[in-house]
Amino acid sequence: MSVTPAQSDPTAERACHDLLVRLAGRLPERLLWRLRDWLAAGAHPALVRSLPKALLRHRIGLTDAERELMEVCLPRWGAPSRLLDAVLPASDPVEVNASFQADLGPGEECADVATLAGWRDGVDLMLAAVVRGHPGAKELRRSWRVDRPRPQRIVLAHVTENLPALTGVMQRILRAHGDLTPAVEVVSPPLALPPYHRLALRESVSLWRSPDREPVARGRRGSTGALVDA
Repeated sequence: MSVTPAQSDPTAERACHDLLVRLAGRLPERLLWRLRDWLAAGAHPALVRSLPKALLRHRIGLTDAERELMEVCLPRWGAPSRLLDAVLPASDPVEVNASFQADLGPGEECADVATLAGWRDGVDLMLAAVVRGHPGAKELRRSWRVDRPRPQRIVLAHVTENLPALTGVMQRILRAHGDLTPAVEVVSPPLALPPYHRLALRESVSLWRSPDREPVARGRRGSTGALVDA
């Protein structure tokens, strides 16, 4: 499956992507995946209409750094200043409340398959194949968010090129396999990893790693590896 870059200002695209990454664990998943899908498709009018209103409706504040990201993208796409000015401030770092596991044990059912510790299912393999062929791909990891009725697959990728489009492709793969609120976190320097992603990475397993990266240190299960070190 090919990944086609959205036709837009790359600086604004990247700023919006990084902002949406930082909203993981804060905005409801049913909204967040859709906002990311719109970004991947270049649907900027939908983002302008929906993102500020979602922040206001759910009373989600932005840190100074996050507000700078918002100001780089949304005004360029026509967002009115009065709407952006109404978004609440937030302290830095933003606290998150989420629990993760690197793998599921026997009997722990996820949204689409029953996975035993150490298994890589067909969805893992398909995602790894897509990331492996993507320019600038460095690593793919997977965790499970377990503080909900059914565990949620969390996909974590380190990629240096065309991050929004890769996010959109992987989200569509997950939805095709029954995950209605796909959680795909594609990160790259200079974005500092938010607390949500650090928690997920501490309890994650590697699905693929570029040969030009240093080997992951052996030892503790759920090693964060290069995604944290980058």
